[in-house]
Amino acid sequence: MTTTAPSAAEVPNTTAWKIKLLYDGDCPLCLREVNFLRKKDGGRGLVAFTDIAADDYSPEDNGGVDFATAMGRIHAVLPNGTTIKNVEVFRQVYAVLGLGWVYAPTGWPLIGPLVDWIYGIWANWRLAMTGRPSLKTILAEREALLGEGCSDRCQV
Repeated sequence: MTTTAPSAAEVPNTTAWKIKLLYDGDCPLCLREVNFLRKKDGGRGLVAFTDIAADDYSPEDNGGVDFATAMGRIHAVLPNGTTIKNVEVFRQVYAVLGLGWVYAPTGWPLIGPLVDWIYGIWANWRLAMTGRPSLKTILAEREALLGEGCSDRCQV
């Protein structure tokens, strides 16, 4: 008996990844984390890595998260289209990779709010701490490079 693979039209559209991580590819610390996570993923494709700094970054393909929003806080997209942000991204990415225990304490009642607060400080100062221009400057440079419209976030 001979079997043939179903045609593309017969195969339901399924997503192999369990979470899509939106990261700043121009951030040296972000890249270090992404490289670590890629190694832990080990080619399984459980995490889709999307560089928001890429010229072809598309909010429409990434939960509607525009560049300016993604630059302000880390975001991820779940296969059902739900977006998550902040420390919840790390909790879910690490859980998908079988390392959920690393971030599990950040979900506890006393530790969670403290970690969220610390992350907020980090997110607000990340560009300066990594020797990068302000968000306003980065947005203006991206607008000039790509001809994108600039929302009120350019005033940040």
